Amino acid sequence: MRQTVGMPTPVDAPRTARERARAEITREILDAARIRLAEEGATALSLRAVARDVGMVSSAVYRYVPNRDALLTMLIVDAYDSLGAAVERAEAAVPRADALGRFMATCHGVRAWALANPHEYALIYGSPVPGYAAPADTVAPASRVPNVLVAIIVDLTRSGRAPEPDEVPAPVASAVEPVLAVLGPSLSADLMLRGLAAWSAMFGTVSFELFGHLHNVVASGPRARKAYFDEQMRRVATGLGLAPAAR
Repeated sequence: MRQTVGMPTPVDAPRTARERARAEITREILDAARIRLAEEGATALSLRAVARDVGMVSSAVYRYVPNRDALLTMLIVDAYDSLGAAVERAEAAVPRADALGRFMATCHGVRAWALANPHEYALIYGSPVPGYAAPADTVAPASRVPNVLVAIIVDLTRSGRAPEPDEVPAPVASAVEPVLAVLGPSLSADLMLRGLAAWSAMFGTVSFELFGHLHNVVASGPRARKAYFDEQMRRVATGLGLAPAAR
């Protein structure tokens, strides 16, 4: 069964008996889809099979989920929201002035959620599902963790504790111009690049662990894996200016 760490399935608060029934059936469909996801993977996910699992004929389930791609989108949005909520809670528990603590809490929140929800993590950060293109509905949920990281480095800049920016070659600065245009003058191109590297390193390290790429590289015991992750993230934090360089 799925270990839920974060928000429940995002269903608007129902007011009528019909809305409550619809919300309940939708939750049952998503719960059955998560079991199928764990057992068979996203590529093999079938709306007809999910309908059988909840005791519905396929024509009836289409009233709640129109097709397989819509079901995948619902699962993806739910996974991103669950991850985002878990990370936001972890980061919010740390004092605002403790930038390093906030960053480490964010990293630990991502890793803890991924280890507790490996199939959902694989759905959103693993191989793309053939024939599926994520719609715009997934953008805001997918942005929740990056937004936490951005808030940390923005606060670092405003406090005057950000590292002096290195010169960024013009082609590279142009490459990150889209995100800098959204953030405005709050971040330098150099610090934005450091933040993007931290984002990639965090999810890359989690993915390597979850998908077995650390086998025969890092000891497999939980204490060893956590120690390795902690050290990697502290090194990333040093690059962001959140922690002093090791002597």
